[in-house]
Amino acid sequence: MKKIFAFNWKMNPQSLSQARILADLTRNYANKNNNAEIIICPPFAYLNELKNLKTKKFKNLKIGAQDVFWENSGHYTGEISPKMLKNLGVEYVIIGHSERRQHLNETDEMINKKVLAALKAGLKVILCVGEPLAIRKKGKKIVENFIGNQLKKDLKNLPLNSKSYILNSRFIIAYEPIWAIGTGDSDSPKDAVEIIKLIKKALNSKFYILNPRVLYGGSVDDKNIKNFLQYDKIDGFLIGGASLKIKEIKNIIKI
Repeated sequence: MKKIFAFNWKMNPQSLSQARILADLTRNYANKNNNAEIIICPPFAYLNELKNLKTKKFKNLKIGAQDVFWENSGHYTGEISPKMLKNLGVEYVIIGHSERRQHLNETDEMINKKVLAALKAGLKVILCVGEPLAIRKKGKKIVENFIGNQLKKDLKNLPLNSKSYILNSRFIIAYEPIWAIGTGDSDSPKDAVEIIKLIKKALNSKFYILNPRVLYGGSVDDKNIKNFLQYDKIDGFLIGGASLKIKEIKNIIKI
């Protein structure tokens, strides 16, 4: 199965012209690697312009959004609905990123509603889970319980036919240790794999997800990614800062 590289641009770049350049270069690199699926997740302002990057010629490139609301319409100033994204041609959406949990006070209840709404609309979900440093310091068992509770809350009330979401590759988990996000300090590959194994086990036994795909996210760059690629349990990566640097993009995709 292809490795997934989800590029989360966050609130970058600062102009459409810069976004076009970055997207075009990423697209060209992506087309040279048939063993990778590249997902570009730009800010909402650029989605309409960049959605046309995916063509038959550039089949390895997908477009994703960085967030979504749980209602399809209504009086929700500033929000984007699942149907809007679907009608725009967006394929993936990131939900529950640690920065939104931290800075925008997103709760597991809110994230759960977004997950259900996105799946119902036919979007593919990248659900982010992960522990803060205080939890990590308490040991593996505490981390396992913390992430297990996150999954339980975030995936509450999945429809009975939830297996079809996985069979159709419509659901991905991104494990992002919160203390590693944007700090330059990544988790050790060995420790990350142990947590990813626990996540896959929980998804399989508690949510009947037979073949879950789990990405690692947390200060991944072109220098440390090779260490993570040694472990086949890691199905890909959610990449932030490095996805904005042309040289790093090239080095990451060609691996």
